Amino acid sequence: MKIFKTNQNKPERVVRLIVSLFLIPTPFILGSSSYSILLSTVGGVLLFNSVVGTCYIYRILGVDTCKT
Repeated sequence: MKIFKTNQNKPERVVRLIVSLFLIPTPFILGSSSYSILLSTVGGVLLFNSVVGTCYIYRILGVDTCKT
């Protein structure tokens, strides 16, 4: 069993990458509040998901959007 088995298709990964690029710099734009740090953390998780191609929530739920 692979740790980073890909379970996302390419368009979904691109969307996650674009959304993460908007969310990560929020503490610098909105100021350092708990809300902006939360948004930045969500952006970091989405960036990780888009680069690696695996989503652990999908893995837990048994979802696989890749064509096999």
